[in-house]
Amino acid sequence: MAGSGSKAASLHWTAERVLSIALLGMAPVAYFYPGPIIDYPLAAALALHGHWGIGQVLTDYVHGEPKIKLANAGLFLLSTVTFAGLCYFNYNDVGICKAIALLWSKGL
Repeated sequence: MAGSGSKAASLHWTAERVLSIALLGMAPVAYFYPGPIIDYPLAAALALHGHWGIGQVLTDYVHGEPKIKLANAGLFLLSTVTFAGLCYFNYNDVGICKAIALLWSKGL
């Protein structure tokens, strides 16, 4: 079916736009109400946004079946470790929102 691939691509594009808009909405919420309720969705959104973004770079610049498979496996591993690391940071430290506020308060 020729239409099924384009439908999937269209849904993926729409999901990327929705996530980008959601990230814009999360910024003021994270500023005014920092805490775990926003830290964990922010961790998921940032990891997924990065995964999709780097995936597009790989699509543009990696060619050849074995290289594509290796690059996709590496991307999946990187995205998983990123999400796990952000969740670990949220659970065992101050969290993403408060960490950014601390960086801003120090003038970094």
